[in-house]
Amino acid sequence: MSAPDTAAPPANPAPNGPSAPPADPNAPPQQGQAQAEEQDEAAEEQDRPQDAWASRRELADHAPPSLRIGSGAGFGGALVTGDQHGVSGGRVAGDVIMGSKTEIWQLGPPAPHASGEVPAATLERLAESFVADEEAFGALADRLREERVLVVRGAAFTGRRTAALMLLRRAGATSVRSLLRDRPPAELAAQLDAEQQRAEQGRAGDAPAPGPVGYVLCDLMADRTRPLREPHLLAVRDRLAAHDGYLVVTVGPTAVLEEVDPAGWQPPSVAEVLTAHLTAQLRALAPDPATCEEYTGRESARLLALPAVTGFLARDHQLREAAAFAPALARHAAGGLPADELDAFSLGALESQVREWFEEDEAALPLRDKAFLISLAAFDGGPYALTAELSDRLYAELLRTQRPHAPADVPVFGTHIGKRLQLARAERRQAEEATEWGPVRQWVAAFRDDRAALVLLRELWTAHPSARPALVRWLRALAEDGRPLVRTRAAATTAVLAHADLPSAMALLIEEWAASPRYRHRMVAASALAHFVGAPNVPRILDGWSQGEDRPMRWVAIRTHALIGPERPAGTLRVLRTVVRKEYEESRREDPPAPLDEAMVEELAGAVELLLLSEARETVLGELLASYEVDRPARDLTLAGFLRACGRGAEPRTGPESGPGPGAEDEGPDEGHPPGRPLVLDWYREAVGGPATAWVAHGLTRLWRAALGDSLHSRDALEVLRLWVLAAGHRQDVEWALAALLPALVAEPEDALRLAHLLRTMPGEDGAPPPPVAARLLTVVPAAGHPVPQHR
Repeated sequence: MSAPDTAAPPANPAPNGPSAPPADPNAPPQQGQAQAEEQDEAAEEQDRPQDAWASRRELADHAPPSLRIGSGAGFGGALVTGDQHGVSGGRVAGDVIMGSKTEIWQLGPPAPHASGEVPAATLERLAESFVADEEAFGALADRLREERVLVVRGAAFTGRRTAALMLLRRAGATSVRSLLRDRPPAELAAQLDAEQQRAEQGRAGDAPAPGPVGYVLCDLMADRTRPLREPHLLAVRDRLAAHDGYLVVTVGPTAVLEEVDPAGWQPPSVAEVLTAHLTAQLRALAPDPATCEEYTGRESARLLALPAVTGFLARDHQLREAAAFAPALARHAAGGLPADELDAFSLGALESQVREWFEEDEAALPLRDKAFLISLAAFDGGPYALTAELSDRLYAELLRTQRPHAPADVPVFGTHIGKRLQLARAERRQAEEATEWGPVRQWVAAFRDDRAALVLLRELWTAHPSARPALVRWLRALAEDGRPLVRTRAAATTAVLAHADLPSAMALLIEEWAASPRYRHRMVAASALAHFVGAPNVPRILDGWSQGEDRPMRWVAIRTHALIGPERPAGTLRVLRTVVRKEYEESRREDPPAPLDEAMVEELAGAVELLLLSEARETVLGELLASYEVDRPARDLTLAGFLRACGRGAEPRTGPESGPGPGAEDEGPDEGHPPGRPLVLDWYREAVGGPATAWVAHGLTRLWRAALGDSLHSRDALEVLRLWVLAAGHRQDVEWALAALLPALVAEPEDALRLAHLLRTMPGEDGAPPPPVAARLLTVVPAAGHPVPQHR
């Protein structure tokens, strides 16, 4: 087995080149078929295996934080990043459902106008726990008294309805009636007239009017077809002034208002709402009315300091969820709610929100917004523009499922980014994104709750199977994309789906990719299995594929072992040795013997390379030293992987001749190591200086001697040494490390002759004469027949 090119080609983050544009879903069938054929031909030309090191870098750069390899993140049982997830894993506990859902079936024509009085007890209960900025709230109440009608604009679930009721109470309304929201704004004045007539008819004889009446209209439906205009409010104001009434209208951020000056609602913090509601709950539990305030203050401080509460407040929870959490805390204080159920409340609230997003009712989100939520879950923390672009592709796929015979109608322009992210409970911020051209600053979008993406994808895959065909088509298209971030997120998303339902994800996605003749598909399959590292099924899958006869699947198994090898280095090396022996046996079965599969050989060597450059490198080195001389396949595997690792960090320079000075620590592309400093040589320099690591330096020297003395690997070994000498010409610390290593490589006179010949005859960069550093290094190489000097 000949070692692959150990000059370690530079990492290629986008091995497949730019992706071809997707076929137009609305194109005629013949034209669409022609587009697909052209894309297939272009993909075949660009398809080639990606360097294992580059795959590892893509996972490190682009995987979601919760699924980064080696971070300890993963799945176990029904746990999602440490939190219990799913009814199947436990029990439904506490106030998981936020409020009740009432469905009203109304047959026949609706009543022209209808309202209902808000019970006084409800107003009293809300007043006990209402909290707001007193100065701002007082200003809104004064404006309501003066203008009689007030439009309050605010986001959903920010307490705007409670604020409207409290404003009417502060303005002096003795009773409050709630109006239907589905009437056109033009009917508001007539609706109030009808309400006043009904009130007058209900009063007996000469009974005096009960006092000012307040009206609340929550979430007025005002869109482009029926906006709320100033004349509507002027007519309403006249009616209210005549009958001594007040009206507060709440609208969302997207409501269409014309010449109307709404009051912006600034909600209190989640902590303030939780404290206020908890205090109100604890008053009812006080054992002695005389010490009620002392008890509530002390008990409230104790409960708010619980880890479950601090964790709840650290998450992005809505005010309605804080209000629902307070009774659960009170029950816990009274001994009626166990601590584990209290801990599960936060995740239960998040699951309720995700289920609400995917509900199909009159208040359901539009399909395009649901597609954006799914895309944001897959690209959580990624560039917003990319998330939005790919969400529209998913939207087109969902339309194909929902309306298979209609063209995919994707609007060119959509909702403003701020409103979209507010709906998704996400945020936009600037962050550095890794690219093949170096890090660039971009606007990224991420859920404010880092658990949301995993919970959403799992809910989608398990609770909405009708969405699977569209999601599968979308993920397959992402696997074809030329952008590393897109391919990596497709793999990570598939890993989440596999954890939720392994058989389906394997059959619909992973196995199809793994058996594909295209390398790009196989690399996505390997990345998906690598993200799925915490599951006990993965080693069984990989062992089966590595021993099977399907060569593409065997290739995927090796690549996956390379990516997850540091998690189980000894077991991974045993599998790699088994596979390489199988490769040798298969080649010898032919008569005459067939050449080894070069792609498989390189993949095996690349796996050893990654193991040697991982955090488990000392364990790996010990395993290699103990086994590489057992047989020829193991020796070739070890030396080929070792030389590939030695070439990493010593790639030919593409910049100017002048490089960093001695001791420069500028960050480079290889895990924080400075450019031009070979990683294995740096490891050797560190090991030489310490008694506890002297065996590492001896082991590296031993492998170097074996490679230089092996006829199949000596040429590659000398080429790596040439690259190290060129790197030493730019960095003094590399020169010192190499000066310490070269004498140790001379065990026989032939070794000295070989090294001396290299240093005298090696070409410099771009065909130049040997660099001056070669002559300096030649002085430390012992002459043939002389003992090896002991370097300091």
